[in-house]
Amino acid sequence: MTQQEALDILKLGHNAFITGAAGSGKTYVLNEYIKYLQDNEVAVGVTASTGIAASHMGGMTIHAWSGLGIRDSLSPYDLEDMAEKPYLWKRFEKAKVLIIDEVSMLHHFRLDLVDKIAREFKRNQEPFGGLQVVLCGDFFQLPPITRAGEPDACFAYHSPAWKNLQLKICYLHEYHRQSDKTYLNILNAIRSGEVSDDIIRCLKGRQGKPLKVAAEPTKLYSHNVNVDAENERELDKLPGQTLEYEMSSHGRAALVETLKKSCLSPALLRLKKGARVMFVKNNYELGYVNGTLGVVERLGDYGITVRTASGKQIDAPLASWTIEEDGKVKAEITQYPLRLAWAITVHKSQGMSLDAAEVDLSRSFAPGMGYVALSRLRSLDGLSLLGLNAMALKVNDEVLEFDEQFVAASIKDTKEFAQLAPAAVKAGQKEWLDRIAPKVTGKGKQGLKEKLPTYEVTKMLLEEGKSLKEITLKRGLALGTILSHLETIKDKDPNVALRYLLGETPVLRQKKIRQALAVGGMVAGKYPLAPAKALLGDSFSYEEIRLVRLMI
Repeated sequence: MTQQEALDILKLGHNAFITGAAGSGKTYVLNEYIKYLQDNEVAVGVTASTGIAASHMGGMTIHAWSGLGIRDSLSPYDLEDMAEKPYLWKRFEKAKVLIIDEVSMLHHFRLDLVDKIAREFKRNQEPFGGLQVVLCGDFFQLPPITRAGEPDACFAYHSPAWKNLQLKICYLHEYHRQSDKTYLNILNAIRSGEVSDDIIRCLKGRQGKPLKVAAEPTKLYSHNVNVDAENERELDKLPGQTLEYEMSSHGRAALVETLKKSCLSPALLRLKKGARVMFVKNNYELGYVNGTLGVVERLGDYGITVRTASGKQIDAPLASWTIEEDGKVKAEITQYPLRLAWAITVHKSQGMSLDAAEVDLSRSFAPGMGYVALSRLRSLDGLSLLGLNAMALKVNDEVLEFDEQFVAASIKDTKEFAQLAPAAVKAGQKEWLDRIAPKVTGKGKQGLKEKLPTYEVTKMLLEEGKSLKEITLKRGLALGTILSHLETIKDKDPNVALRYLLGETPVLRQKKIRQALAVGGMVAGKYPLAPAKALLGDSFSYEEIRLVRLMI
C-alpha cells in the first residue's frame, strides 16, 4: 500500500494498523493525518508506547495520556481514582481519534487496559469508547520489556482489544530512509529471515572500518552496562570539573528501591559542561520529554542548563518520581531527569533515524535486536560495526508468521479501496469529518476564540480569587505546573497579588521556609530550592517551598 492510499483510508474513519519496514514512512503518514485533523479542529490523542517515539510526533506516552501510568491491572479503586481527575474527563470528552505509535513495544494486556479506560470515560461500550484508533508499528522490532512482577507480555496483536477493532491493515511498501539499495537489500533479507553468507560478509566488511559520513556517530549497545562504561569514558575526556548530583529519597525502603529500578536517571549523576545528555522524564511545560537529547551548557550546585539538539535552552529543575496509595505519597525519589547519552541502548534507539552509528551487536540477546539497530541508519557508509553474534540477525518466528497475514490483509484492503470511485471516497471522507469536527458558529474559524497561553488561563482564575486547590482542580493540572505558571506570572508582573494563596500554610512553616531559603543564598538572582529542601527535611515539600519563595 502507498502512503497516499493509507492516508485516504484513515480519512474515511476506519480503525487501522499502519505497518511496514523501517524507513517506509509510517511516521510520515501519522504526521500527515494528525495535521489534517488539527487543521480541521479535531481533537486527537497523539501517543506512543515510548517517550522518544512520542516526542517525534509532539505527543505523550499512551500510559500518560490514558491515565494508566505504570499500572499492569485496573481495580475498581483505580478507576474511581482516575474518575476524580477532571483533566482525564476533559481529554476523553474532546478526543475523537487516538493514535498509538510503536505499538510493537506495548504489552498486549496494556492495550486492553487502555480500551477499558476509554470505554469508562467515553461512557460507551464500543471498542475504545467509539474513538477512531490508529495503531502504528513494526513487529520485527523489539518486543515489550517485561519487568519483575509484571504479567508475561505478548505482542499487542494477541489482545482482545486488537481483534475487536477490526483494523484495516496498511502495509507500506515505499522506502524513504534508505536510498542505498545494497543496504536496503541487507535489511530486507534480515527482515524476511533469509540472511545469506554474502550478507554476513558485507556487514562484517564494515567492522572496524572508518565512517564515510561527516556526522558524529551515536554508539548503540545491547546492554546498559556497556552504555554506562562508554558514557563514563567520554565524560572523562572532557576538560573541566565533574559535578556529582546524588539522588535523594524518602519512604518505605522496598518502595524506594522499586522506584530506583524503574527510574532511568542514575542514583549518582556525574556531569561536566559539554556532556551529551538525554532527558528521562516528560515535562511538556518546559519543553522536553523522555528521550530529548542535548548538551550541558551550564552546571551549578543547584541547577543544570541543557541546550537540546533543536537549539532550545532548558533550565532543568529537579524532578521527583513517586508511588502513591489512597492519595498519599508512600515513596519518593528526587534527581535531575538526565543521563549521559554518547551511547544508548538499542531499545532506546527505536524510532530514531541516524546518519552515523557505531553498533555493537556482539551481545545481542533477543530476536529483532540487530534489525532495529541496523535499520536506524540511512546507508551502509554510516555504519561502523563493532561486533556481531549469531542472535543479532535473527527475527521472531511468530512475527514472520503474523507478518504474512498482515501482508495478505493489506493486499485485500488495498484492492477493496481501489474499487471505490474517487467521488465516493471524497464523499465518505467528508461524511466522517462532518461527524467528528466541531461545529463552528459565526463566520468559519474566525468565530473561534484565539487560544490563550496556558499561564494566562491560570492568571484569570487568580484574578477571580480562586485558591490554589481550586485552580489545580479547575485546570486539571499538577500543583507543580500551576506553580510554574505563577512563577511566569510574577516574572511578568512582580506586583501581582499572590499572598492570599498562603492561607492554608501555617505562619510558622512559612517562617522556617524563608529562613532556609535565606541560608541557601541566591544564585543568578533566585533562591535555589535544593539547599532549602536539604535544610528543612522530608516534612516540607518542594511545592510548599516554591509557593513561599513566590512571596519573597
